[in-house]
Amino acid sequence: MQILLEKQEMRNYSRKGGLLNKLTPAQILVLGFAAVILMGGLLLTLPIASTSGQATSFVDALFTSTSAVCVTGLVVVDTGTHWTVFGQVVIMLLIQVGGLGFMTVGTLFAMLLGKRINLKSRILIQEALNNLRIEGIVRLVRYVLMVTFTVEGTAALILAVRWSFDMPWKKALYFGIFHAVSGFNNAGFDLFGDFRSITGYVDDITVNLVIAGLIIIGGIGFVVIADTIQHRNWRNFSLHTKMVLTTTAFMIIGGTAAIFALEYTNPQTMAPLTMKGKVLSAYFQSVTPRTAGFNTLSISGLRSATQFLIVILMFIGASPGSTGGGIKTATFMTLVIAFWAVVRGHEDVQVFKRRIPKEIVDRSLIIFMAALGLVSAVTMFLAITEKADFLTILFETTSAFGTVGLSMGLTPSLTVIGRLLITLTMFAGRVGPLTIAFAVAQRHHKDSFKSAQEKIMVG
Repeated sequence: MQILLEKQEMRNYSRKGGLLNKLTPAQILVLGFAAVILMGGLLLTLPIASTSGQATSFVDALFTSTSAVCVTGLVVVDTGTHWTVFGQVVIMLLIQVGGLGFMTVGTLFAMLLGKRINLKSRILIQEALNNLRIEGIVRLVRYVLMVTFTVEGTAALILAVRWSFDMPWKKALYFGIFHAVSGFNNAGFDLFGDFRSITGYVDDITVNLVIAGLIIIGGIGFVVIADTIQHRNWRNFSLHTKMVLTTTAFMIIGGTAAIFALEYTNPQTMAPLTMKGKVLSAYFQSVTPRTAGFNTLSISGLRSATQFLIVILMFIGASPGSTGGGIKTATFMTLVIAFWAVVRGHEDVQVFKRRIPKEIVDRSLIIFMAALGLVSAVTMFLAITEKADFLTILFETTSAFGTVGLSMGLTPSLTVIGRLLITLTMFAGRVGPLTIAFAVAQRHHKDSFKSAQEKIMVG
């Protein structure tokens, strides 16, 4: 009965002819993120936001706002030294809104004011969280908010206690809160200055494990978190949860082993470290390409093979419905399973005794091709506008698309055109190439007839 009332309410809204009600969910999400970015950019241009007391250029402010809302972490000015506390708090709030999604934050305020969430809003939240079903979506939002603030609060307290040994406790608490928000939302912004990230804590167990834990929890997706807590048994997990957890574990373990082997004797990274430092740094550098952006080793000092491995990890990214970017772990695993099914001559794509629908496989392939096309195009244009080698440009572009924030040092020296290209890439990576395509494209009805089928030669 409730659903019927909400459907009638949505029809009534549509008859009113308001602009918002004429937009599709994809269009509202794209415009919503753009509005938040623009507002953040304007706030960061204010003289009160910079330590110099001078207005920051709009291009730099817009870049920073986009990086924060898209939870990327790429910066053209140093977060710890360029921005005042006001500017840093604006960035932190933009990270929180960008990580949770503006619809989730809007729902929080609606619930606090005691307002009912109508069907239109529920559809938007479903689209924003990339959830499969609309039923129970408000309950999921409550769960998302509860998990977010609990995890961030706990991590902030632990980090504050640890950093209180290195700085005054008020500053340690502020640092703890900022980095907990940045870590859980996979943003990668830090306050340590000089573009150092957290390299000063390369062999610190507490800092490494807490921030890596934040990245992993924020990156596996809220639906997966809810499923694992609710069922607590592998057999009862959904197929989506099993695929995400399996792919995540494989990427972290495989990445750790590969980075450890590649960098063990590198004098610019791991060679000077103790065995504890080597293991921690390999683990952390394997976790952070999941779209986090923190680093404990010099990214520019890594060997080329390691840098390219990180490019692959960044391209795959986090999981659907999470705070991270990339093509997503479930998409990657679906394509791998589909490839293996074709090689073995199987018609169905199966994993964990379940069959994946053909439309999901097709969608995964489209996402992969759209992402590959975007990264390739931006890399090509940056190769024209920027003075840097190909791997550095590819690394920076993939980092922007995957909303990662790791950098080989190119971002601060980008030209204005380069900064705008990376800004657009971060936006596309956070919102999703398909969402943008759906927002721009016109709706088409299904074809009433099908053309004759004819085979072609491929491969």
